[in-house]
Amino acid sequence: MAKAYWVTTYQSIHNPDALAAYAQLAGPSITAAGGKFLVRGMPSAIKEHGLMQRVVIIEFDSLAAAEAAYKSAGYQEALSKLTPGAVVRDMRFVEGA
Repeated sequence: MAKAYWVTTYQSIHNPDALAAYAQLAGPSITAAGGKFLVRGMPSAIKEHGLMQRVVIIEFDSLAAAEAAYKSAGYQEALSKLTPGAVVRDMRFVEGA
């Protein structure tokens, strides 16, 4: 079974306090669901159309595990802290090669 990666790239952060409240709950929730944070921070360099904004990459044992983490009560509570317009981000799950 292929590993899966939860990849989030931020386009803009309009409410850093809401993001901090989200992160305080999201990190432990994702870790408890088997996620392993591989990348969590700002890019070291950007190329082509990249943005100098936050990037998060989390590894899971499977796509099903990533999906379950996203749907978990703990993560959904974390999402509730991201008030409308707090952040603009792109999130996707990708299976490993």
